[in-house]
Amino acid sequence: MTTIADGPKSLPLLFLGRDTDPHSERGVECPGALPPASDPDLVERATKAKAALGDQVFVLGHHYQRDEVIQFADVTGDSFKLARDAANRPDAPYIVFCGVHFMAESADILTSENQTVILPDLAAGCSMADMARIQQVEAAWDALADAGVADVTVPVTYMNSSADIKAFCGRNGGAVCTSSNADVALDWAFQQGEKVLFLPDQHLGRNTAVQKMGISLDECVVYDPHKPGGGLTREQLAAAKMILWRGHCSVHGRFTPESVDDVRARVPGVKVLVHPECRHEVVTKADLVGSTEYIIKVLDEAEPGTSWAVGTELNLVSRLAKQHADKNVVFLDKTVCYCATMNRIDLPHLVWTLENLVAGHVVNPIKVDPDTEHYAKIALDRMLALPGKTARD
Repeated sequence: MTTIADGPKSLPLLFLGRDTDPHSERGVECPGALPPASDPDLVERATKAKAALGDQVFVLGHHYQRDEVIQFADVTGDSFKLARDAANRPDAPYIVFCGVHFMAESADILTSENQTVILPDLAAGCSMADMARIQQVEAAWDALADAGVADVTVPVTYMNSSADIKAFCGRNGGAVCTSSNADVALDWAFQQGEKVLFLPDQHLGRNTAVQKMGISLDECVVYDPHKPGGGLTREQLAAAKMILWRGHCSVHGRFTPESVDDVRARVPGVKVLVHPECRHEVVTKADLVGSTEYIIKVLDEAEPGTSWAVGTELNLVSRLAKQHADKNVVFLDKTVCYCATMNRIDLPHLVWTLENLVAGHVVNPIKVDPDTEHYAKIALDRMLALPGKTARD
């Protein structure tokens, strides 16, 4: 392990995907329960601070948050639903978003200038969103232009992307989508052009194109921003209908076809229910595929006594298992971790945020600059104008 000297102490330098520090990265070791709140009176302090703030604060809790945080949420949901919920509470000057950075950005874009969106821990990012940087995407667009296909390509970005990427789509005739309306967004995009540049999750793009749009795997290519020209030839770009960004969810991307085979062997009569951010090979083996809200709805409506293996973030699966004690709800895999960045929003950070607000101090405000906000809103509005399905993650 490499270390960096800092005065008398040494700090570990950890390599992504190779090393972890369980003392600072709580929630990265799986399976097993998350560690308890670090202070036994934190619940009481959070309750007191939230009561003192009253209608001045509106707390949003994403489905993937740990239970100790969810208990203080005024509403729960996926990222887009929560951003819209915040916009529907214009009288609340402070929006505390218990989620990750791109979600707080979306809330800031959709709320009024009189509202401040707060992220309790600025380190709560999203590995998928970080896989598409604006400089990389602009370079990719230049590569498409050099190949003579940019003018017939429509950029579509998943909600799980930065405000910069949403704004890029707004500037270039594209739109935002969620996992539940990606097929509607792609249908719209193919009415505007001949090809789609899909950002940043290759798996959602591929699964939607192949499973719902009838596009062949041969018509899907993956653009790798770390290779010259994305690692694609002019001929490959010319032949492709779907140009998929080389990005993925670090949680959903770890489910494997073997996970499905294993759970079917272990649990008689089990139905496999997965999120479309999973790999194509997993999705094709599953019984049902859908967004976070879809997964919740399916289990709500499932018959008592039925068995379900769910392929999504473990905090949510554990919560659903508790809520549906009359059904056998299990996690699809034995080793996939909680979303480590989501779990950075813990009770100590929430208490710190709320108590600072009580004291008149705003910590960790999230503010999107006006130009980025303008074009990102254009892309979001194009999604909202799409027919049919309600937009959800």
